[in-house]
Amino acid sequence: MSSKFEKLNRLRESLRESNHDFRASTQLFSSLDVTKIDRDMNLAGRGKERGEANQPPKSAKNLDDVEHAVIERVEDEKKASYHTLEDNLHLLSGRLAGLDFEEQFGLIRQANAASVSDFKASVAVGLDELHGLRRALSDAEKEHAWFKAKHELVRAARVQHGAAHLLRISLLLFLFLIETAMNGSFLAKGNEQGFFGGILEAAAFSFINIGAALLLALFCARLVTHRSIFGKLVGMFSILVYIGLAVTLNLALAHYREVSGSLADGAGAEVIRNMVGNPAGLTDVKSWLLFAIGLMFSIFAFIDGWFVLDPYPGYAGVENRLVRKREDYIERKRELIEELQDVRDDHNEKVEDIVKELGSRREHRAIVDHRSRLVALFAQHQDQLERACNQLLSKYREANIQARTEPAPKHFGAPYKLERIKPHISADGEWSEGDVGASIRQAQEELNAQVRLIGQECERGIEQYRDLDKLHPDSVNG
Repeated sequence: MSSKFEKLNRLRESLRESNHDFRASTQLFSSLDVTKIDRDMNLAGRGKERGEANQPPKSAKNLDDVEHAVIERVEDEKKASYHTLEDNLHLLSGRLAGLDFEEQFGLIRQANAASVSDFKASVAVGLDELHGLRRALSDAEKEHAWFKAKHELVRAARVQHGAAHLLRISLLLFLFLIETAMNGSFLAKGNEQGFFGGILEAAAFSFINIGAALLLALFCARLVTHRSIFGKLVGMFSILVYIGLAVTLNLALAHYREVSGSLADGAGAEVIRNMVGNPAGLTDVKSWLLFAIGLMFSIFAFIDGWFVLDPYPGYAGVENRLVRKREDYIERKRELIEELQDVRDDHNEKVEDIVKELGSRREHRAIVDHRSRLVALFAQHQDQLERACNQLLSKYREANIQARTEPAPKHFGAPYKLERIKPHISADGEWSEGDVGASIRQAQEELNAQVRLIGQECERGIEQYRDLDKLHPDSVNG
């Protein structure tokens, strides 16, 4: 999924990087400390000293050196504050330019167009894969229909899966183990290794006894149900071969039990002579019991092998191939539909994130508002500087007047008017708040429309997958 909707991913990451909370700081312009400046400049002392000398004279029209020094100190503070303001306004202008709404909205339009193409590509890839699986299923269906028609079969194939199949295999293993254990107890008396040697000999007899019955039932005897005469003859002959083999093998085992109990060597040759001369000449009832048990287990294995697969030769194989192809097709179609839905949900989740990011883009407004507050604060700061300047001048003048013997100059009674600096803010190329809001709403509407479009494409893709079944409506229930 990570390779899909590349433009949408890039847009989302871009918004996440640029859309962070703007934390404004207004602690830029500190109030002038009148007390400290008064103390540093010793305004009261200097005022008293100059007042005792009646300086400046009452006819003076210009400010004296001390007054100029106070005003110069305040003007320096004003210039420093203005430089700070300019630096912050320049920084805010850069932040506004960095938002680059035009690029973001352009990326949204590109992502919308690319997302539909990506989704259609996913649908096309899935269709190509399903076409191949559907053709394989169609071939299996044709083979199945041809087999049934050729062999005039109307019934469904008897094919066992899962627990039933496991039960039959378990039954064969159970027969082998039980027969080995029972035969081992019978053969132990004549074996030099005792019960362990008897078990080994019994295991070999059981493997041949059950294995031969199973193989003949699976591959030969079932031909008796075949439509062709030759097949039926082969099947009947196989059944006769099985009967003869089962009786002979179990009689030989019974004779071997009797002979091995009395002969240390040459028991095998003696069994062959007895089987040729007098096969039914068993003298011990336990030997007859061993023969009956072995024959019974052989018959059980033969019957079990007969019904492991469908009684009609080849029918189970055709049915199994059809079932596998159908399951492969249905399972892959289900997976592809889920993948389409996952792609749709992944797209919608990304779009929802982008819509939320756009909806929370208050940085533009925060920067503009903060810039306005800075300008207002600078104006207030200049007012404070003017008041501070007049307070400092008053301290000097009052001390001067109190120490004078002559009248003070007239300008001592006039307040100082600070010349205000009016910052210039250039809004060239900036987005207005109204334009940003309108563009964000339009982008959100386009993205929401994109979600609906992707949903429609998803439904159309799923319908295209299901349309493949309409070509053969009776073959697939999925």
